[in-house]
Amino acid sequence: MWRRQPDRFDTFGVGRFVRREPAVFIVMVCLAGLGCSRPERSSSDESPVRDASKVSVEGSARHPGPTRPGQPTTDEYRDRRVRMVARQIEARGVRDPMVLEAMRRVPRHWFVPPDMVSHAYEDRPLPIGEGQTISQPYIVALMTEALRLEGGENVLEVGTGSGYQAAVLAELTEQVFTIEIVSPLAERAMRAFETHGYRGIDARIGDGYAGWPEHAPFDAIMVTCAPGHVPPALIKQLAPGGRMCIPVGSESQVQELRVITKKADGSITARVLIPVRFVPMTGTAREHKDENGG
Repeated sequence: MWRRQPDRFDTFGVGRFVRREPAVFIVMVCLAGLGCSRPERSSSDESPVRDASKVSVEGSARHPGPTRPGQPTTDEYRDRRVRMVARQIEARGVRDPMVLEAMRRVPRHWFVPPDMVSHAYEDRPLPIGEGQTISQPYIVALMTEALRLEGGENVLEVGTGSGYQAAVLAELTEQVFTIEIVSPLAERAMRAFETHGYRGIDARIGDGYAGWPEHAPFDAIMVTCAPGHVPPALIKQLAPGGRMCIPVGSESQVQELRVITKKADGSITARVLIPVRFVPMTGTAREHKDENGG
């Protein structure tokens, strides 16, 4: 004759109690659950990483803090900038604490058209007029980190655009020269620099394909538009030991974001960071064939 075996884990008679008083047991479980339930998360707590301002970078000699005293900033949209850095930039692998702090400080909404201000901290490029865009925040941070600025460098930017990238660079070094070929954009960026009190940024209207020889050599060069090949003048104006970050490729194809280093002996090395899509370099660059002969 089959007999029901005792419950294996019923040392305290829980199984017998459940069979005798099921309703009471259910109430007890519900009450216990109320005491252990996890609080609901608000929408502001959905970041995949911690607040970037509380994250340290092991092995780095550089520490977060004021990047360059006296540089302009504002508390307006500060929380959005902190979330932007944590979710869009640090979460993707940018680790230089000075770059992260610069991205938290520079107000991106200062450099977009009025109708784009509400979108300023979104994870995408934004139109700024004249067929041009302000780069995605992650790309700005990635390219800035690639230059490995430590302060005191002489930096050239080709393609001022909105002025946002130049403002980020100005957080990290004392002198930034920036060139823009599209006059309305250059003038708008210059007004933004003047309005918000940016010092150490020297901007002019011109063709960046030729660089800015009067202020060469440059310890770092940032190019924010894509030529079909690396302009020889920029290689020439790069100082020994200097680094250039530049997207290269045809307008009709996916481009390569490259980091070019000039060694002390003048030789050049290059590596590819990621595939990108930038607006094309115009002006003289259009008169020269790209690397594929196009």
